[in-house]
Amino acid sequence: MLVVGFATGTYRANCYLLAEGPGKDCVIIDPGEGVTEALDQALRTHDLNPVGILATHGHFDHVSCATMVAEAHGVGIRIHPGDAGLLEDQSRVTPLTDEVFELAGLEITVEAVPGHTPGSVLFRLDSQEGGRLVLTGDTLFAGSVGRTDRDGGDAGSLERSLRSTVLALPDDTVVLPGHGPATSIGRERAANPFLATLS
Repeated sequence: MLVVGFATGTYRANCYLLAEGPGKDCVIIDPGEGVTEALDQALRTHDLNPVGILATHGHFDHVSCATMVAEAHGVGIRIHPGDAGLLEDQSRVTPLTDEVFELAGLEITVEAVPGHTPGSVLFRLDSQEGGRLVLTGDTLFAGSVGRTDRDGGDAGSLERSLRSTVLALPDDTVVLPGHGPATSIGRERAANPFLATLS
């Protein structure tokens, strides 16, 4: 599996491209603020063809360019109904639920993790090489977790999502968060102070 990630915008939000390999169809995850130039460069570098956009949640630093990118490539946007209202243009939106679907040749599992926002989700994938990936948006970071003090955030919901869904993942699962560096579930279980009381 090819995974390309880069941070853009004021808040350095991570956008990811997932594909079976170079020269293939790809999924764009969280095309946020100021993403256009870096996205176009990554698509050219790896000869990728976007076939869909996925949103981990609806905050502007993760989706502000989603409609523009969708129109440029003629693709749809998938976002959880709880956050769909945060998109100005919903004409290309398909609602996400807890489900498994195939896109760009990849099997993607969606799990709702309300807390940071009502419509936050995880995207889980197993790579052809045998590894496990989870894209956590702003639910889980290296050494931290998402804020719950604005835009419909709820601390109790986040705690339940972390305990029942995030911490249920195997330790060797690679975490690709919405901000900051990659990590793993095992590393966060052992060292993330926000998870210490939940294990």
